[in-house]
Parts: sequence; structure tokens; C-alpha cells
Amino acid sequence: MESFIECFSDHRQIIIAFGLTLFAGLSTGIGSAIAFFAKRTNTKFLSVSLGFSAGVMIYVSFVEIFFKAKDILIAENGLHSGYLLTLLAFFSGMILIAIIDKLVPSFENPHEIKKVEDINEPPEDLKKRNKLYRMGMMSAFAIAIHNFPEGLATFIAAMQDLSLGIPIAIAIAIHNIPEGIAISVPIHHATGSKRKAFKYSFLSGLAEPIGAIVGYVLLIPFMTESLFGFLFAAVAGIMVFISIDNLLPAAREYGEPHLSIYGMIGGMALMAVSLLLFTY
Repeated sequence: MESFIECFSDHRQIIIAFGLTLFAGLSTGIGSAIAFFAKRTNTKFLSVSLGFSAGVMIYVSFVEIFFKAKDILIAENGLHSGYLLTLLAFFSGMILIAIIDKLVPSFENPHEIKKVEDINEPPEDLKKRNKLYRMGMMSAFAIAIHNFPEGLATFIAAMQDLSLGIPIAIAIAIHNIPEGIAISVPIHHATGSKRKAFKYSFLSGLAEPIGAIVGYVLLIPFMTESLFGFLFAAVAGIMVFISIDNLLPAAREYGEPHLSIYGMIGGMALMAVSLLLFTY
């Protein structure tokens, strides 16, 4: 396997990594479109899908990313220091996302579940419409903040190994679909404009490729194998936190708790099989 530094000389892989990040981020637009064209929320599908996404990210974080990061950091810094740096990076990734979550007011948190049938319930008065508009805009802003480190995580994973980057991008894309609904429903309630609702949902997803671009531009002048190993371990922490704090609770809130667990197991199993096929 080539080193991360060598990967940066491969322009084709850079383009693919950015493309995967763009695909993952703009799936908020898919959620927005579902909110407008579906008559009812398919709760079973969303429960399975979100559980599947969590299973993919948890499995790949603990089984692949964490240990690859540890191997890189041990090779560069020795056994004791390398393992300590891996642990520090892993929990730093968790702390980063936890801080972002803490900065978002709970009543405007984008992880609050919305259903597509809610879009047909008209607001009662102007005051409520204004409140809904503010909630939708805050949701778009909060989701953009969440998407920024997710974009960097997807890009870093894809740069290291496309067999990791592709399933992670798909998992993040699934995770972004209900977030697109969460933006569209209140904005459409408040304004009556599908165009505005879709626009803000779409724009919030752009934070993921922007996160990848900013990370690439800022970090590449200082990039070493040790720094990459640290970032790679932090990616594992970010994805584990997203899965436990966001995806699994959201899957259960759609009212299908057992299906979310079945989806998670399915995601883990598919990830295990795909990694086996890629490796051997």
C-alpha cells in the first residue's frame, strides 16, 4: 500500500476523493426532493438505511481505520508513543464533534426527526411561520457545520484507500438524506417555496466538499505520515460518534428499533465481506 504522501501525487485519486465527498454532501438535496415528492415517510426504509449506515461506519472505524492509523503512527513514532497518539487522535475526533453538537441549541438541532407528511401541515399564523423559517435556517447552518468535518473525514479516507472511501461516502450520503428533510420541512412551511427549501438544503450539503478542499489546502503544506496517521485516527473517532449519537438514535426515533439493529448488522456484514474481497 502506498503512503499517504505518495497518494497526493496521484491527481486521479484526488479527483475521485473530492467526487466522493461531493456526492456524500449533496445527498441532502435527495432528502429535500423526497420531502416534496413522497406522500409519506417510509419509516422502515429509513430505519434500516440509517442503521446500515451506522454499521458501515462503526465497523470500518474499529476494524480498519483505527488500526491502519495505529500502524502508521507506530512506524513513525515508536510503539508506545504511536499507540498513545492513536488514542489521543481517536478521542479528539469524538470531542470535536461533541463540541459542535454542544454549540447547536437543542430545540434547533438538525437531528430532530422530521417526516415528509409534515410538509402538508400548514402553519397556524405568521409568528409560527417566522419561527419555522428561523428553525429551518438554523438547521441548514447547523448541518453545514456538522458536514464540514464529515467532508474532511470522507476525503482523508478516500485518499488513503478507495475501498474505505467509497462505502464511507455512501454511509454519509444515507446519513444526510433525513437531514435534507429536516431543512426542507420547516422552510417550506414558513415560505411556501419549494425552491427556497431545496436551495438551502442543497447549500448545506456543499459544506462537505468545502471541508475537503479547505482541509487539503491548509494541511498539504504540513502533511507528514505522522500528521496523516493522527487525522486518520480522528476520522475513526468522528464516525463512531456520529453513528452512536446521531444515526442509531435517529433510526430508532422513526419507530422501527429492531429494523435499525438489523440494518446495522447488515452494514457491518457487508463491510466485512467487501473489505475481504478488496484485501484478498
